[in-house]
Amino acid sequence: MDTNLALIQNLHAIKTLVLNGLNSDESKRSYGKALGDFFSWYEQRGRPGLSKAIIQEFRAELLARGLSAGTINLRLSAIRKLAAEAADNGLIDPVMAAGIAKTPSVKQSGQKLGTWLNKSQVLEVLAAPKGNRLIDFRNRAILAVMIGGGLRRSEVANLTFEHLKQIESRWVIADLVGKGNRTRTVPIPAWTKSAIDKWSAAAGITSGLVFRSITKGGKVNGHISDQAIADISYKYAGVAAHNLRRTFSKLAHKGGAPIEQIQLSLGHKSIKTTERYLGIEQNLTSAPCDFLGLTI
Repeated sequence: MDTNLALIQNLHAIKTLVLNGLNSDESKRSYGKALGDFFSWYEQRGRPGLSKAIIQEFRAELLARGLSAGTINLRLSAIRKLAAEAADNGLIDPVMAAGIAKTPSVKQSGQKLGTWLNKSQVLEVLAAPKGNRLIDFRNRAILAVMIGGGLRRSEVANLTFEHLKQIESRWVIADLVGKGNRTRTVPIPAWTKSAIDKWSAAAGITSGLVFRSITKGGKVNGHISDQAIADISYKYAGVAAHNLRRTFSKLAHKGGAPIEQIQLSLGHKSIKTTERYLGIEQNLTSAPCDFLGLTI
C-alpha cells in the first residue's frame, strides 16, 4: 500500500483521538471542520507527506484565500494537535511533529468586536417566528431568552423550569451553571418570561427542560441540542448565537447598565473580559475626571 495513503487513512483515526481530547462540543465541531478541510487539501495535493514545509504551504494558501487570522490560526492549532497525536502513535517522527508545532500563527491586528444587533433589528428578530405552531412558540421563547438574558447556546439548551424563580419581585434564572462551572443568577425581563410562559402553555410542559426538540409531526420530543439553538439564531437573526449574547451586553451597556452587573449576568470571571467583549475604549471627550465635580 502507498505509505502516504496509509498515513492519510491513519490520520483519519488520529483525528478521532484529537476530537475526543476536547471538552466542548463547539470545539469538537470547529476542529473537526478544520481537519476535514486540511485532509481535502492534502489529498488534492497528492498526499505529499506530513511536514512543516507542507503545513506552511497550507498556511500560505489560506492567507491567499483571504481568510481571517482567527480562522487560519484555528486550523493551524488543529493541525498541531493532529501532528502531536500522530507522533505519539508512531505515524511521524517526533522531531517532525515538533517542527510542525513551530509553524507560526498569523498575527491579528486590532480587536475583533464581533457583530451585534440594534434595537430595531432585535424587535424584528423577536417577531420573526410568526404563527401559532409549537415550533413558533418555542423559537420565539429561545430568541427571547438569548437576547433578554444573554445566555450561551449550551445554557439555553440545558435550561430547566426549576431555574426560573421569582426573587425580590422579579423573575430570574437562578443558580445557572455556566462556563468554568461558575454559578450565577441572571435577571430576565418580563417579555422573556412571557415568551417562556406561552411556549410552556402551548407545549403542555412545566418541569424539566424548558426547550425540547419537536418532531416533524409537531409533537414535543426530547432534549434540544446546542447546535439546534445555533441554527435558530442563524435562521431568524442571521448571526451566530454568540452574537445574540453580545447584543444583550451591548444594548444593556448603551442603556446605562453598570459594567459589573453586565459581567455578573454574562458570567465572566474577570471584568476585563467583559470590557473586551463590549469593545470599550477610553472616552477622551467625556472622561471620568469630567464628573468629579471639583473646581480648584
